[in-house]
Amino acid sequence: MTCVPTRPMLYLPAVTHQIRPAPAERSAARLRLVAGALSALAGAIMALAALVAVPRSLPAHEIPQRVAVLGFVRAEGTRVDVLLRVPLEAMRDVDFPLRPDGSLDFVRVRPLLGDAAQQWLADYLGLEADGAALGAPRVLGARLALPSDRGFESFGSARAQFDLPELGDAVALPWQQALLDVRLEYTLPVAGARLVLLPALAHLGIRTTSVLHVIDAKGKDRVLIYEGNPARIALEPRWYDAVRQFTAEGFRHILGGIDHLLFVLCLVLPVRRWRSLVAIVTAFTLAHSLTLGAAALGLAPSAGWFPPLVEMLIAASIVWLAIENIVLPAERLEGRWMMAFGFGLIHGFGFSFALADRLQFAGGHLLMALGSFNLGVELGQLLVLAIALPLLGWLHRHVGAERERLLTIVGSAIVAPTAWHWMTGRFATLGEYRGSFGWPVLDATFALGLLRVGLLAALALALALALRQILRTVPRP
Repeated sequence: MTCVPTRPMLYLPAVTHQIRPAPAERSAARLRLVAGALSALAGAIMALAALVAVPRSLPAHEIPQRVAVLGFVRAEGTRVDVLLRVPLEAMRDVDFPLRPDGSLDFVRVRPLLGDAAQQWLADYLGLEADGAALGAPRVLGARLALPSDRGFESFGSARAQFDLPELGDAVALPWQQALLDVRLEYTLPVAGARLVLLPALAHLGIRTTSVLHVIDAKGKDRVLIYEGNPARIALEPRWYDAVRQFTAEGFRHILGGIDHLLFVLCLVLPVRRWRSLVAIVTAFTLAHSLTLGAAALGLAPSAGWFPPLVEMLIAASIVWLAIENIVLPAERLEGRWMMAFGFGLIHGFGFSFALADRLQFAGGHLLMALGSFNLGVELGQLLVLAIALPLLGWLHRHVGAERERLLTIVGSAIVAPTAWHWMTGRFATLGEYRGSFGWPVLDATFALGLLRVGLLAALALALALALRQILRTVPRP
């Protein structure tokens, strides 16, 4: 048998061929895809249009950064009228309806204004009549106003606003620009009562500035400008109102001013003799009383760099005293009344910064308020000394005479780093005013400023010489 050789077989994988549609079919598929996409897009547009066409309400929004409140207060007989103008955006948590274009829907907004005024304004305005608290005022009117409206330029024009027609529906007013005018009324038990207003409208914004016009019985307009919540506003302050209010202001200020207290403690820490203590405290008191009064009467510089300069020098005065307490011998620390006087002049300007914005609440009793504030400062200072001196005396007796010096050094070393931190931080703040320094213009304003500085310096020198003469006449123990 003959064998016939076989040829190797080559196996190729099967190749599947897709049958491509005809060009006409491909075009039809594309048309169907485009039609579906267009149909979906048209549906989305119609849904969005329907959503926009429905009147919207203003959602809850954040607290406004800055809010300006304009107000008028007038007492007449047994009625007290309060007129307020505030931004509508300060009335938070109230859903004010909007039109499709985002402007206020006046028809639906007006019924909500009275409740908003009661919730955000009336409930935060207290009034006392002869010391008795009255209830919340009645809301007699609430209306919207345009940002360009000038109706609140006087009490008469502001009062007339509530008799004018409301804004027409043709006006498009975005809610962020709308103003809310509110008329409130208190009823007094008797006419002529002594009235004290207690406004608490700081909650309207993160920073709330109020301009309040107080109209007295004679029609005189007293303008008060303040931030936040003032404690009490006497509508027609008497002299005893000024005494009570500003004595308390001075007392709270000195107890809250830790830098002033540390300065006083550094002054008295090394002192052992009562004569030296009285001289130092008296010199400091006279000096800061002088500059406090001078600043209140307008004799201090009004430039923006002056407050940070004074605050920096106050911290530097503490550092200086602490270093002296550490490096100087004890006998040289007893007679520092002149240094207390010099630094007291600086601290007085510091006190004046706290007083400047408060003097407007004294009415016509400026000098009484100034003296009362200074009295409050002295009372607070005496309270601190009444606590600190017995404690220091006890420590001196406890550590023994040979370690008294060590007590002064340790106490000053504890104070010095804090004062140094204050000084460097305040110096950095002062550095932000570098661009405002320059050569003065030699004009009448500059000459008047020099005259004021010269007058203040002459008064300080005369007061220091008088105190020196008095101390010389006092016999030494």
